[in-house]
Amino acid sequence: MVASVDKDEEAVVTCMDETRHNYESGDFVTFTEIKGMTQLNGCEPKEIKVLGPYTFSIGDTSGMSDYVRGGIVTQVKVPKIMKFKSMKESIEQPELMLTDFAKFDRPGQLHIAFQALHEYFKQNGSLPKPRNKSDADKFVAIAKKINDSSAAKVELDSDLMQQVAYSACGDICPMAAVIGGITAQEVMKACSGKFTPVNQWLYFDALECLPEKPDEKLTEETCKPRNCRYDSQIAIFGEQFQQQLGSLKYFLVGAGAIGCEMLKNWAMMGLACSEGGEITVTDMDTIEKSNLNRQFLFRPWDVQKTKSSTAAAAVKRMNPNIKITHHEDRVGPETENVYNDNFFEGLSGVANALDNVDARMYMDRRCVYYRKSLLESGTLGTKANVQVVIPHLTESYSSSQDPPEKSIPICTLKNFPNAIEHTLQWARDQFEGLFSQPAENAIQYATDPKFMERTLKMPGTQPLEILDLLKKTLVDEKPASFQDCVKWARNLWQENYNNQIRQLLFNFPQDQTTSSGALFWSGPKRCPHPLTFDTANTTHLDYIVSGANLRAEMFGMPHNRDRNAIAKMATAVEVPKFEPRSGVTIATTDAEATARQNEGSLDDTDLESVQSALPSPEKLKSFGIRPVEFEKDDDTNFHMDFIVAASNLRAENYDIPAADRHKSKLIAGKIIPAIATTTSLVVGLVCLELIKLTQGHKNMEAYKNGFVNLALPFFAFSEPIAAPKNKYYDTEFSLWDRFEIQGDMTLEQFLKYFEEHYNLEITMLSQGVCMLYSFFMAPAKRKERLSMPMSEVVRKVSKKKIPPHVKALVLEICCNDKDGEDVEVPYVKYNLARP
Repeated sequence: MVASVDKDEEAVVTCMDETRHNYESGDFVTFTEIKGMTQLNGCEPKEIKVLGPYTFSIGDTSGMSDYVRGGIVTQVKVPKIMKFKSMKESIEQPELMLTDFAKFDRPGQLHIAFQALHEYFKQNGSLPKPRNKSDADKFVAIAKKINDSSAAKVELDSDLMQQVAYSACGDICPMAAVIGGITAQEVMKACSGKFTPVNQWLYFDALECLPEKPDEKLTEETCKPRNCRYDSQIAIFGEQFQQQLGSLKYFLVGAGAIGCEMLKNWAMMGLACSEGGEITVTDMDTIEKSNLNRQFLFRPWDVQKTKSSTAAAAVKRMNPNIKITHHEDRVGPETENVYNDNFFEGLSGVANALDNVDARMYMDRRCVYYRKSLLESGTLGTKANVQVVIPHLTESYSSSQDPPEKSIPICTLKNFPNAIEHTLQWARDQFEGLFSQPAENAIQYATDPKFMERTLKMPGTQPLEILDLLKKTLVDEKPASFQDCVKWARNLWQENYNNQIRQLLFNFPQDQTTSSGALFWSGPKRCPHPLTFDTANTTHLDYIVSGANLRAEMFGMPHNRDRNAIAKMATAVEVPKFEPRSGVTIATTDAEATARQNEGSLDDTDLESVQSALPSPEKLKSFGIRPVEFEKDDDTNFHMDFIVAASNLRAENYDIPAADRHKSKLIAGKIIPAIATTTSLVVGLVCLELIKLTQGHKNMEAYKNGFVNLALPFFAFSEPIAAPKNKYYDTEFSLWDRFEIQGDMTLEQFLKYFEEHYNLEITMLSQGVCMLYSFFMAPAKRKERLSMPMSEVVRKVSKKKIPPHVKALVLEICCNDKDGEDVEVPYVKYNLARP
């Protein structure tokens, strides 16, 4: 949203400081809704120069009218004409795209190497045999000859050429996935004209996947064909690697897009396909129709089946030798009895295929605790990232975090929306508040004896609000027929799109000014207007039809899809007359809204009146009410019909452009853009890192964290960041280190142990959220705890038994050194003395 536009030869546009504009110099923009400098409204796209996070210049506006207020700036994608050389020209004068700055000279050399491979095949009728010195020498000679005569001559590395020759016969699934993903996206670009194509040659290699001293570890004998499905992989890494890969035990968390692609790659590579190997995959979700465009192990007939079981069965068909176990568990504290010490200690490593940060961070903590490698990845549309976490070498996933997503202020949602995202979020909140929460409250009231007690303890006016809604659901607005559901929906329409807007304009008229003299309805505040109901308006009727049917569903009544009959019912409803009232307060900031909710005075008389009007829970035991759970993918269930209608009606109130069903589903359903090309690429990159881990690479430079954007296209690879080191006295430690103590000691013995062995005085000791010991603790309490065994102290303070599956406690300690100074130290793994 525009805050100001200069009238100048190099005019500066300033945006509202609510959000950064996120533009780049060279982008094109146009404008709408500007008051005063109207020549900018709907103008031809203007190229901008970014001056700051909230400012950019647009060129000459000196001949335009003066800017008054308002306006929305929108980025416009302008077609770009790209020209490419012919194949013959580009071989001689290549445009080379760099994918890894650590391999700056590699693309030019690979350009020569691939020409040499074609020439070698032409001369010999085959590619160089794996690890065959004679064939490799011939290939190097051909490469040197081509390079000497090439217009794109480079300084050729004979060792690099030799490795190309040694691996030329090989073919590995991860590399096919990477190149296939990139190529498929280029095909999409050619078909659609969307995004920027590769210009013009892109070479990608992962030679660092080879053993750290390949010529010592790999021979022609170890890499020769075995007449098995893995021969092309053995040709590169040898038979011993294949045996290692087959005996791995991996935990895959998630069986969605990345999880499916991961399992496919693992099955093709032969991971966990030998004795001792096993894959455990867990995913609590079921398959939805919208998954089918990229989660390719699933078919239309699999919809509503569990993801993990379906994916496991699919890869079993691909490779019958794969050993795979599927679970439907959520990873978290509640399943630590399943994924316990025995489980993690037996793993070779963990791969995440998750879609949320909380679960990623939880798995990261578990991998750090059990000192297991973690392969982390994610996608967002054409963007992808890969991170490899290696015990004792790298930082963990949680060592760095993205900033949290910005939430929409409550007041913006309730009274001052200015974008379709705001009206869609409002519609989603309405859905939950109308069709899910009331039913959940009613069920809790009927079945949970402590529901009323908990509700009455809530702050401010919340008890009255919840109980009043409960009374409306169970008494005042309980429908007896579908006609009652239509009446309810029609009155709700009037309240949301007419009455509330008229009250808002009564409180803040269109010409209202602030204390500083500025118009109240300016900047991000769009002045609304009330709507008048009309059954001939499709959106109006959509709201009534969907709202009435969802209301009926919540109360266990059958649906009614006769729009004409519902239109007649809606017309027959007598809508109560409404007049705006004085004395109604409307919060204009979130702080005001929160304060009123928490500090409002509760009228005991009103509360008692509502309570007495509620039927007793015993009378509701057989009451057929159920919450409606939002499901975006079923086009027959009225859910998206209600969301689209509710949102677009509110958008019409505030003159916000409406959104079609597809866009509404993307935003309201919080669908993360995901495409098969990016998924293929990112999993290929993950599996290349897995190859390095399997071989036990110790050189951190061999590993690659990566960020890719196929749309630009952009590739950036870097070695992982080393785990930061801390120090106490002369002892260095990182997040992978800890004190490990064998129990069972008393608390006093535990404190003395640190004094005697590490010269550290423990000043505070905690386990989870429980403070077990502190230097400022009351003397009587300290004396009591000092003589108790550590496990007993934990039980006493936490008021919980230690679960049988827990073999060790994680203790956090604060310490002073011998000089009495605070010193940072690792955590303590306290092994319990189990019988």
